[in-house]
Amino acid sequence: MPTRRPPLSPVLPVAALLVLVALALPLEALAHDVAEGDKAFVRTIEGPAIIPFMYLGAKHMVTGYDHIAFLIGVVFFLRRLKDVLLYVSAFAIGHSITLIGGVLLETGVNAYIVDAIIGVSVIYKGVENIGGFEKLGWHFDTRIAVLVFGLFHGLGLATKVLDLEVSPDGLLANLIAFNVGVELGQILVLTVVVLALAAWRHTASFKRYALYANIALILVGIALTAYQLEGYFST
Repeated sequence: MPTRRPPLSPVLPVAALLVLVALALPLEALAHDVAEGDKAFVRTIEGPAIIPFMYLGAKHMVTGYDHIAFLIGVVFFLRRLKDVLLYVSAFAIGHSITLIGGVLLETGVNAYIVDAIIGVSVIYKGVENIGGFEKLGWHFDTRIAVLVFGLFHGLGLATKVLDLEVSPDGLLANLIAFNVGVELGQILVLTVVVLALAAWRHTASFKRYALYANIALILVGIALTAYQLEGYFST
């Protein structure tokens, strides 16, 4: 009697689909640039504009698939609310420092490089979640790693804000408003993600497919990183 093969995990086709979609997207989409309409609007602003900049910050986070992918990896196995708050706070502190400091000091970096590093952060979290580093005998303090990657995520945000060509009149107030908007967008995204993961953990499929879900995360991170590096070397 022939040996029966185990059924193919439904997560694997989903992972393949995510990678194919990422590979099919134009480079500009993967770069997660600021919309031209937003750029034009910001250039008309003089002085503090708290609500518009809060909206732009929230919009950038909610539509920032690279940031969202990293956050999914961060909270994937966290069961306690205090742990979620700890890691998310470390991430928030990191990106707040480099977002505000990067813009005020006009520390512009190549957008492709910083976005590639953000892609690497997605890969890192997926590998850590499946115990890849432990198998190699590597040990990292996850809290510090999340803080460091938060610094890079904030540098990416600073690059996008500098691209907006924000007026120096009311710059600090607008930067703080943008950062608050980012935090509000992050809270919105995390609320959905944490609730969805909490519901999934109570099903039998979580233990069965959690590994494949993190492999999918790694593959998406690889696709994002590869595209950003391609953009860097082709310009």
